[in-house]
Amino acid sequence: MNTLYRDFDSQAQIDAQYNPSLGLGDGPSPLDHYLATAQAARQNLKCVLDVPFGPTVHETLDIFPADDPNAPVFVFIHGGYWRAFSSKEFSGIALGLQPLGITTVVVNYALCPQVSIDEITRQARAAVAWTVRNIAQYGGDPARIGIGGHSAGAHLAAMCLLTDWVRDYGLPQDPLKAAILVSGLFDLAPLRYSYLQPMIQLDDGTILRNSPAFQVRPCTTPTWATWGGAESTEFARQSALFYAAWTASGNTGFLKAQPDANHFTAIHGFEESNSELCRWLAKTLNNSSSK
Repeated sequence: MNTLYRDFDSQAQIDAQYNPSLGLGDGPSPLDHYLATAQAARQNLKCVLDVPFGPTVHETLDIFPADDPNAPVFVFIHGGYWRAFSSKEFSGIALGLQPLGITTVVVNYALCPQVSIDEITRQARAAVAWTVRNIAQYGGDPARIGIGGHSAGAHLAAMCLLTDWVRDYGLPQDPLKAAILVSGLFDLAPLRYSYLQPMIQLDDGTILRNSPAFQVRPCTTPTWATWGGAESTEFARQSALFYAAWTASGNTGFLKAQPDANHFTAIHGFEESNSELCRWLAKTLNNSSSK
């Protein structure tokens, strides 16, 4: 029997692995939680919204400054399979980080199918470059910037780690001092055969250019690949695949699931200062050089 990808021979099998909504039972929508925490963050924390970082209307940042100056910074890139959501649903990421003295930057970007994944990757990299050059104006320390993302956002964060920052942006080669990749997608090939294809329109070139697991370079950024223990085996495989490539290049990496989390709750830890996500990020950023 011909297979579509690896040992999958039908779209239904791939969708069962890559559509996390299929596994949800009755109860509140994950989006309801994101919206409630996002609203709480914007109401209760200092914030500067819709700061442009690029020429198009979608290229904006929401910044949640820490109380003290020269603070470490976390750039967060949201998920939604490159075709849904905005920065505004994910303001809640700042709730756990701001009390730890970390400035949070939540990235907005254009969505498929209006733009391609190549263009979204470009926008994510432009957001990082803008942050390195400009975050000092908002009390952030440009020498202590971390990056993270969820699902498609973790893919984009990984693509940022692999950027040739010197050649393409005139920045230090490794400007990021920590990375947390939550439930990421690092091999895009199976998604070509999924329910997502009409929206994200993958072809051979897009997959080749945008599968981080197959283009890892040496990089000094300590990187944690994590996912929810209740997620599908493919999400576990995706993180393990990237971790293997990352460490094979001599890079510092950590691979650890969050035992009780599903795809949507795997980022809830950013809302709690005492969570493992927040504590690891704060420790790693604070241990990095501020020179």
